[in-house]
Amino acid sequence: MCFVVTKSFLLTCCLPIFLMGMRYYFSRKVILHYLDCALHTDMSDIEQYYMKPPGSCFWVAVLDGNVVGIVAARGNEEDNTVELRRMSVDSNYRGKGIAKALGRKVLEFAMLNNYSSVVLGTTAVKMAAHKLYESLGFKHMGVVEHYALPGMTRSLLERMFFQVRYHRYRLQLREE
Repeated sequence: MCFVVTKSFLLTCCLPIFLMGMRYYFSRKVILHYLDCALHTDMSDIEQYYMKPPGSCFWVAVLDGNVVGIVAARGNEEDNTVELRRMSVDSNYRGKGIAKALGRKVLEFAMLNNYSSVVLGTTAVKMAAHKLYESLGFKHMGVVEHYALPGMTRSLLERMFFQVRYHRYRLQLREE
């Protein structure tokens, strides 16, 4: 279509490269902004956000003296749920059961503290993450299209080149 409109073979060949470059630029910009926000909120003071509040905790997976994974749990007394947050495993150690062990730690914590369910939200695009949650017993509760990560400006260009789907999961431990 570009060639029909412009009659330029060069422009037709360059357009996909330009569009992929814009996608890369906005994806990188949004992700770096999100990481910056995380590093200046809960991840800047893990003790304050996850260790001090009742019903919350933070675990670190260590292998051969190296931190290879993390996960947090944050309790919500109003609806008697605990939220699984910040699960991450170093890319060099994925596929070794570390994420599953961290997830089970959160489930164990929720059961010991008599929470009725565990919830989580993720923007993960890798199917392995979704399969992990389902293997732990979580049920997919739905998707929020065009989700705005903290730090997103929601500009027209950002919306054109970077869109996020937010998946919600729930694991019912007991009936309320």
